Amino acid sequence: MTGTRFTGRTALVTGAGSGIGRAIALAFAAEGARVVAAGRRPEPLDETVRLIEELGGKALAVTADVSRAADAEALVRAAAEHFGSLDVAVNNAGVFRGGQPLADLPEADWRTQLDTNVTGVFLAMRAQIREMRAQPSGGAIVNIASTFGAHARVPGAAAYAATKAAVSALTRAAARDHIREGVRINAVSPGATDTPMSLRAGETEPDRAERAAATLPLGRISTTDEIAAAVLYLASDDASSVVGTDLVVDGGATA
Repeated sequence: MTGTRFTGRTALVTGAGSGIGRAIALAFAAEGARVVAAGRRPEPLDETVRLIEELGGKALAVTADVSRAADAEALVRAAAEHFGSLDVAVNNAGVFRGGQPLADLPEADWRTQLDTNVTGVFLAMRAQIREMRAQPSGGAIVNIASTFGAHARVPGAAAYAATKAAVSALTRAAARDHIREGVRINAVSPGATDTPMSLRAGETEPDRAERAAATLPLGRISTTDEIAAAVLYLASDDASSVVGTDLVVDGGATA
């Protein structure tokens, strides 16, 4: 353990089997939280739980597809029943299908992104808010949007950008709806981050580092730990008056 900001609290993280989601789950565990790691595939979630337990933390893996209402509701119920509360939720699960102009995007790829990135966040938030507003202590929700959306656009990612812009708007609207019920909602919009999603077709990690050095104001991409740190800030009492913000973490790319 490295801190105590979330001791005694339960944090639910979707898409926790890899990348940014796993980094967020580990960061909450390091700060004392009991972690519910959620995702579609059990094996990566089990590995996340193992890593948390190695830190001395407590974790539960729950297989769920948040684009299905029944799964989203069962996930929240499992968290509350297993650990006694749901204090923090991070809606990180998302998919990218693209690389071609909008006119050439298959309808199936559009619907896949819409179902997970937008409907999944809606269904997950709806279930989380219903649980949190019934608790005396309320709760905090952080949605993972993207700089591709409300903040920037790039060729070949129109559908993805549309879904992530929707996450930003949904976050702000829900924040206004539910803050008086004790549920505080914000978003983080990562830019290029050290995950496979930030690699261009045929690009290696050294190629990406060279491109970032030449094009990003910071001179490098963000680490998953840096994204996790932003999420933990918004979920913590340090951000108790931060409501409906969309925190961009992109090394200055959209400054």
